[in-house]
Amino acid sequence: MSTVTTLGVTGMTCANCVAHVTNDLKEVAGVEDVSIELRVGSASEVSVFSDAPLDEAALRDAVDEAGYAVASVEVQTDALAAQQAAQAPARQAAHDCACGCGPSDAAAQPATKTYDLSVPPRA
Repeated sequence: MSTVTTLGVTGMTCANCVAHVTNDLKEVAGVEDVSIELRVGSASEVSVFSDAPLDEAALRDAVDEAGYAVASVEVQTDALAAQQAAQAPARQAAHDCACGCGPSDAAAQPATKTYDLSVPPRA
């Protein structure tokens, strides 16, 4: 099972801030990866990826150790399945084309493809 813990972290203003928070969070047991969307002037979005839910206190302590504050915490368990479910309608819409590969409408007809195989003479 995949888990994404999203932290709203305040006070981050630069790439150096991002590096400090990333390094301290990666030291927390169970953390596989960290991704940060820096938002100067508001809470930055810090996504922490793991196989199982993480200890919230340990995450807060790591952010605090880096010198910043956690404003919000959101945990999404089975994140991969949730992401795939959210993307499914767009994937299906892209697949439902007129070429016959998967039309959603039974009345849809495959597109007619024509090719001009004549080759111009060489000069």
